[in-house]
Amino acid sequence: MRLLCFFLLGIFLCSACKEQKKEKSNLVVHEGIKETLKYAKGFSITYHKNYTEIIVSSPYPKSKENYRYIVTTNTSNIPKNGVSDITVTLPIEKLVVMSTTNIPALEYLDVDDKLVGFPSTRFISSEKTRARVDSGAIKDLNNDLDLNMELLLDLQPDLVIGFSVNGNDKTLNQIKKFGIPVVLDGAWTEAHPLGSAEWVKFIAAFFNKKDKADSIFNTIETNYLQAKQLALNATKRPVVLSGSMFKEVWNVPGGKSFVAKYLEDANTNYLWKDTDTNGSLQFNFENVLEKAQNAELWIGAGAFNSREQMANQHKGYTYFDAFKNKNIFTYTNKIGPDGGLLYYELGPLRPDFILKDIIHIAHPDLLPNYNNFFFKRLE
Repeated sequence: MRLLCFFLLGIFLCSACKEQKKEKSNLVVHEGIKETLKYAKGFSITYHKNYTEIIVSSPYPKSKENYRYIVTTNTSNIPKNGVSDITVTLPIEKLVVMSTTNIPALEYLDVDDKLVGFPSTRFISSEKTRARVDSGAIKDLNNDLDLNMELLLDLQPDLVIGFSVNGNDKTLNQIKKFGIPVVLDGAWTEAHPLGSAEWVKFIAAFFNKKDKADSIFNTIETNYLQAKQLALNATKRPVVLSGSMFKEVWNVPGGKSFVAKYLEDANTNYLWKDTDTNGSLQFNFENVLEKAQNAELWIGAGAFNSREQMANQHKGYTYFDAFKNKNIFTYTNKIGPDGGLLYYELGPLRPDFILKDIIHIAHPDLLPNYNNFFFKRLE
């Protein structure tokens, strides 16, 4: 389930989401200082005298429910919470996260030593965190659908950071029943690449790492915007195809998706840039072939490792000019020891790496000495 969620993120399949009525909270509102968020739309942070209030408004696409988290060092100094509010008491000494995308944020914030449990640890790609897995410091909790609840309770985490596809989360609800605070990270729902990266501030709020998170994000933002500006110097905008087949359906990133945003900021001519969806578009093979057969570049062709592998899966891939000219690029340049893709793990936090990769692919003369980080050309 965890990998499926972030595979959907990569190709932007939007699930049909259950509509829920927003719950009202009994939390007494006090004046506070609100965190300035430049790109992220799915959460807010307000700093009060005795507590920090976090509201997640986009835990999953089209959510109708807000989730309120109260972070404090002393529960006696906060106002009464509503039924659905979660109180998180600091400091957090033991943490469990449910997605590999949280691991880079923990490492960048220097709190990765707090991580004690993770479902399906074999998918972790980070060398640093894998070393802690191998040493036994991080326990494998089995998987999302069949979590080892007995081991989780033995670990006694102070906090669990999870994610939701549609609001129906049996495992997370079970964890809550044991009195363990569970919070939802909705970074994957953001439309702008920098919006997803800005969720590092959400993680930081549970560790009193605001200044550190601001510094991390400011560096990422600066790098991204500088790369975007550099791409404007290109004299040619290559025509780009993206996506691949999944069960006889070709999933193409919509024009409002963050894949399309990367391609726009890299100064390319993405064939579906004018569509109005932030998820994915579904076509049959013939639709895509008719529109994109002569595309110069194919960027983001799934998790293939070779052109031969693509041709074996679907002979039709060989009909495209980008295939014939060896201009297919996938995000499989860095793979963990057990097959996890670093692109899915680190990419949401480092959109500047992704943008530079795409600029180097589309306009190699602009970054002549650059080596791609996530993307590679398929041979």
